[in-house]
Amino acid sequence: MRGELVFHEKRYFNETSFQEIKIWKVPQSKERPHGFKYSFAFIVNNERIVCYDNAECKGDHKHFKETEHPYKFESIEQLWKDFMKDVRKFKETTGEG
Repeated sequence: MRGELVFHEKRYFNETSFQEIKIWKVPQSKERPHGFKYSFAFIVNNERIVCYDNAECKGDHKHFKETEHPYKFESIEQLWKDFMKDVRKFKETTGEG
C-alpha cells in the first residue's frame, strides 16, 4: 500500500546535485511499525550518494554510495537530522554538491 503522501520536496543545490524527500503515512505493520514509508535521497551527477529509505521487504536502512546499512528509525525528526548530517559530511569531504 502506498499510503498518503504527507511531504514531498525536491531541492536543487546546483546543476548537478539535488535532494528529494518523500514521506508517506501508511498503516502500521511489522515492516513499518512507525507508520511511515519514506525516501530521503541526495543525488550528485545522477548518482545516488546518500539515501535513507524503507523499501519493500528491506525495512529501515541507509545507503552511502554503493554500501547499504541497517538504520534504527527513532522519529521523522531524527531521520531528517541523520540524513542532513550525512549530506553535509559528503559535501565537506568532497567539495561536491
